[in-house]
Amino acid sequence: MLQTIRNAWKIDDIRRKLIFMLFILLLYRLGNAVPVPYVDLGKLSTYFDSLQNTVLGLYNVMSGSAFSRATIFALSIQPYINASIIIQLLTIAIPALERLQKEGGEEGKKKLEKITRYSTLLIGLIQGFGYYILIKNNGMLAPDGVGIWPAIVIIASFTAGSCLLMWMGEQITEFGIGNGISIILFVSICSRFPNNLVQAVTKVQQDPSSLLLHILLLLGVLLIIVLIVIVTQSERRIPVQYAKRVVGRKMYGGQSTHLPMKVNMSGVLPIVFAQSIASLPATIAAFVPAWSNGWFIKAFNTNTWTYAVIYFLLIVFFAYFYSTIQFNPIEVANNLKKNGGFIPGFRAGKPTSEFIQKVLTKITLFGALYLSVIAIAPIIISLFSETARNQGISLGGTSVIIVVGVALDTMKQIEAQMLMRHYKGFLE
Repeated sequence: MLQTIRNAWKIDDIRRKLIFMLFILLLYRLGNAVPVPYVDLGKLSTYFDSLQNTVLGLYNVMSGSAFSRATIFALSIQPYINASIIIQLLTIAIPALERLQKEGGEEGKKKLEKITRYSTLLIGLIQGFGYYILIKNNGMLAPDGVGIWPAIVIIASFTAGSCLLMWMGEQITEFGIGNGISIILFVSICSRFPNNLVQAVTKVQQDPSSLLLHILLLLGVLLIIVLIVIVTQSERRIPVQYAKRVVGRKMYGGQSTHLPMKVNMSGVLPIVFAQSIASLPATIAAFVPAWSNGWFIKAFNTNTWTYAVIYFLLIVFFAYFYSTIQFNPIEVANNLKKNGGFIPGFRAGKPTSEFIQKVLTKITLFGALYLSVIAIAPIIISLFSETARNQGISLGGTSVIIVVGVALDTMKQIEAQMLMRHYKGFLE
């Protein structure tokens, strides 16, 4: 990976994109340190110290600790992620949006992006209002923060920060390298690693008997990283044979190739979307004073069986959902038929598409179970171990999957751009 980055830095065009991406990320980290006015940060910090394994603690992890400091980027990219989920689900339920996605071309794509942006603004307003209510109900407003004007300023700051972060992510995608939203999420999670390391060292110094647990956790993380890399690179290769055909005086076809199908086709998206939906009930409960300390919010904490089961089912659902969107067996079968290709043992057309669909279902199930096991295993461990629960282990699996998945995807895009420029220079 380091060698890839070193080689990419030598290419002027890629170096400019990397510098632009780093500049945007620097602005993001600076914004994460700018608190909104009228909030008592001392009381807020004390309040979040007891929420490490709750859904609000998960929001804090995904925002790079901005949520617990009430900064302008406290809502992070959660409104955009939720808006993307809603719009993509509506494209299946509403025929007009489905036509816009499939037949609208570039113009249709721009209209859907515009709808997603407006949805992000609306969800940002709702979540900003909810966060303000949470701060107000728990007595975390500053003495001069009571009244309508402070409420407007706080909610507007949270909403504007979320929209600005969405725009920054889009700029990285367009002018930088990689998916901007994923990279921002990657940086948010990684920004907590130094603090977590210091806390782990401090706990070992205070309690030497916990050293073995921390060593086991480190080994577990390394094994998870190896597993993620192996599965991410794995693919099912379906053999494809092209028939010989004569065009003029030349003969084409006759060669054998394969159709690659990624085992984990949807990447980290099922994890990101599943945790957003799974945390929604507890988020709503946290913003309602009568529910904030009741059984409902406790049932959906990240170290409960209820959350683990819902999280597992949502990961499986979104894995199948995205594999269906990204890979169309009927379209692939038709393309093979048009180009004179066929899968040995299956007739062209419907039998081929049915076989591809069967293979897709199997590998998607494996990929979904792989993501689910890695995400759920730390939660199960924390349920049986008080020490692991105190270390915030239940949030570790999700964080590791997102970080490693985004890093691998970004490296692939850098390598693809390097390869493209290599061939371009060769042709010139």
